[in-house]
Amino acid sequence: MNPFPIVLALWRRTRVTSALFLLLIAISIALGVAIIAQERGLRTGSARASDPFDLIVAAPGSRTEILFNVVYLRPSAVELIPAETLADILADPVPAFAAPIAFGDNAEGFPIVGTTTDMLRHLAGDGVIDGAMWAREEEAIIGASLPFAIGQTIHSAHGDGDIAGHDDAHDDDDADSHGGLRVVGRMPKTGTAWDSAVLVPIEYSWSTHALLAGDPGVPGVLEPGDALGPVPAVVLDTEKLVDAYGLRTRWQTDATTAFFPAEALSEIYAYMGDVRRIMSALTTATQALVIAAILSGVVALMQLYSARLALLRALGATRGYVFAVMWVYVMGLITGGAALGLAGGTLTARAITALFASETGLTLTAQLGWEELRLVALVVVLGAVLAVLPALLLFRKPAVHYLR
Repeated sequence: MNPFPIVLALWRRTRVTSALFLLLIAISIALGVAIIAQERGLRTGSARASDPFDLIVAAPGSRTEILFNVVYLRPSAVELIPAETLADILADPVPAFAAPIAFGDNAEGFPIVGTTTDMLRHLAGDGVIDGAMWAREEEAIIGASLPFAIGQTIHSAHGDGDIAGHDDAHDDDDADSHGGLRVVGRMPKTGTAWDSAVLVPIEYSWSTHALLAGDPGVPGVLEPGDALGPVPAVVLDTEKLVDAYGLRTRWQTDATTAFFPAEALSEIYAYMGDVRRIMSALTTATQALVIAAILSGVVALMQLYSARLALLRALGATRGYVFAVMWVYVMGLITGGAALGLAGGTLTARAITALFASETGLTLTAQLGWEELRLVALVVVLGAVLAVLPALLLFRKPAVHYLR
């Protein structure tokens, strides 16, 4: 006999309760799917954003802090590399280029990064920089995500600022004001936090903080003998991996630290992995508890409809048929909740990713993977096993017990 007509009738009779059960399962699964997908998307996006930065040299300090400063443009107070040490790094013949990086200011709330033309061309890759390169210190090339137009003058000031900008941002009498920057170019999309940055010649960062003495030369182009100032970090680019390791060893000194971004990222990923494992374990436990609670509710619900099921037995239905009705009813709830949870978790992860990307400037994607599918499959299998319990309760007792 076909159990589905009876199952559909049960669902119709208990539509509100069934919908609540379905929603509980969906929420518990969506939470787990969103955590796993978001963590993987963040891991992939952050690693991709660090690809253009082969080797970072900075003053001794936390590698993680320096990584967030240089790659993800989350400035904090760090020690500076002296001008004399910078001159030695720039004179090193091994790297394809050495680009000093300076930060700590903002333009209309967006971070200002002082660097060189080599770094900009390296970030652009095969893309084309729209507009012109710097010709003066007070000129800026903006990231692809910024709302400014070429030819526009934007206000710069000391400090990190606020992404939303300031109402008094154009108060040139402000003690922290650095005056105006004329936008002369726009970078192509890089998928990094630098898409949300205002890029200026390194000389601008030195001049506005009175760190440069002498003729700075061509903006953004550092030649031997040019006047230099201290910087928080220097990015070295190499053509060969063996050269990068050699430079890392050479500049790992008492005065400087050199590291690959992947080294700092591995530490961050280790913490993220621990957190994800804890959250996944908690989510799995929550899902098991939800299923157990739903089964308890189903048992209580079936007690109300036991007389109707017993009537089926009296009309000739076998115990196996009643067992099948109960099992299919519960599995329908679990499978439907799992499907809704998978879809809801994917949408939630994408929403969180979009929000995170807008805040950081990173290109992040949240897509389903085997890990999420395994999680859903585990819940369905667990539900299939546990669904046997309420079915057995009605299977074992004789029909006359419920008809009295």
